[in-house]
Amino acid sequence: MTVKTCMKRDVISIHADTTIREAMTLFVKKHIGSLPVVDDHNVPVGVIGLRDLLKLEMPAFLDFVADVDFVHDFGAVEDMRPSAATLKKQVKTIMRPVFTVKEDCGLLRAYSLMLQQNLHDIPVISKDGKMAGIASRVDVGVAILSTWFKGEA
Repeated sequence: MTVKTCMKRDVISIHADTTIREAMTLFVKKHIGSLPVVDDHNVPVGVIGLRDLLKLEMPAFLDFVADVDFVHDFGAVEDMRPSAATLKKQVKTIMRPVFTVKEDCGLLRAYSLMLQQNLHDIPVISKDGKMAGIASRVDVGVAILSTWFKGEA
């Protein structure tokens, strides 16, 4: 089986000049975990994830702390919001490099890449490199598990 068999085809994507506020609005309205960033030809050039947005509010000291169990409540920090200036910035200022797989990629390879790169979703591209879909760990994992039923009596 290939990723094409389990990917979502209705992909929400954005351009690099989209503001962080606009991206945040899409995350909330569409209840999604990642947004591929595409160019004018629908070719992925980056990705922005929920974690990238939430990191805008995480206390800086967390980058240096290996274990956050000692922090039982972030209190007032949880009520903080990014500044208006930050929200006006374009997503290209915070987007990460994008890892993609082709539609004909095998399921185990796709799942392995997601684990290796710590991705929850992976954009799927067509033979010509354009966005074709997006697959989550759940999409791929369930597709793999569904093959286990074959051969049962």
